[in-house]
Amino acid sequence: MLPTVSVVRLGTRGSALARWQVDYVQRLLHQAWPDLQTDVQTLTTRGDRVLDTPLPRVGGKGLFTSELEAALYGRTIDLAVHSLKDLPTNLSAGLVIGAVPPRAMPHDVLVSRHGDTLASLPVGATVGTSSHRRAAQLLYQRPDLQILDIRGNVDTRIRKVMDRNGPYDAIILAQAGLERLGQLDRVSQVLSLEQILPAPGQGALGIQCRDEAAMLALLGVLNQPETEAAVEAERAFLACLGGGCAVPVAAYASIADGTLHLRGRVLARDGSVCIDVCNKVELSKAVIANRHVACQLGRALAQVAIEQGAAELLEVAT
Repeated sequence: MLPTVSVVRLGTRGSALARWQVDYVQRLLHQAWPDLQTDVQTLTTRGDRVLDTPLPRVGGKGLFTSELEAALYGRTIDLAVHSLKDLPTNLSAGLVIGAVPPRAMPHDVLVSRHGDTLASLPVGATVGTSSHRRAAQLLYQRPDLQILDIRGNVDTRIRKVMDRNGPYDAIILAQAGLERLGQLDRVSQVLSLEQILPAPGQGALGIQCRDEAAMLALLGVLNQPETEAAVEAERAFLACLGGGCAVPVAAYASIADGTLHLRGRVLARDGSVCIDVCNKVELSKAVIANRHVACQLGRALAQVAIEQGAAELLEVAT
């Protein structure tokens, strides 16, 4: 039975990837609620406008979400569709993540002008990324690499790396984004989780809404509990460390045989130190309980990382 909602307005950014994501959520809603009417509204965020400055210097993750959250508060939209890795861990008051659909592949990938892998890139090669997490993990393995900031949407970044007169030999992107845009043929190498651990929530979507019963009921059928538990653990790990995109923190959780496994990584900005921690916990059969269990696991693993020196690394990084 359709909750007491007849029309839902979805908010999104205007990039091709953001449009794919909102169209996907729109399809899920129509499959679950065939009589529901939907409308998509495109908003431009500060992160879309400021393209000449590294993200951490101009506000970090909130750059891509604040305008969408303002539209939720102002009731000009009912849902905001985010790449979950872009959504700050400290959610604004009165707003919640109403659903986390099934996750795409979480890996990062290398896109190289000459088809190189991470191992075969020439000594001193220039790799483009705006992520301190990616940069630090690259430098931990290849301290000879030159890291150069790069901004813009997926197509823009690919065009920059393929420009033979440009400064980049390779760039790092999320596999999920390229898969969703049908551009996996651009990938030179899928980087293993050993090589590059992803950002918390990478590959997952977060559907944000006001904390209202009708909207939560509407979104409940779109939520995948396993993905939700995994990303809750990852985001709790990041939140406990006090990190955002300005610090080199990575985390990935997965579920096997009823057990939630979480791996976290904290690095020095220059890649000279890497703290790698992992832990696991048995899940219960109650979805609500597992949210709490997942958050506990994330916080506990963050404390392990802190005991191994993560706080000092993050203090220097910020």
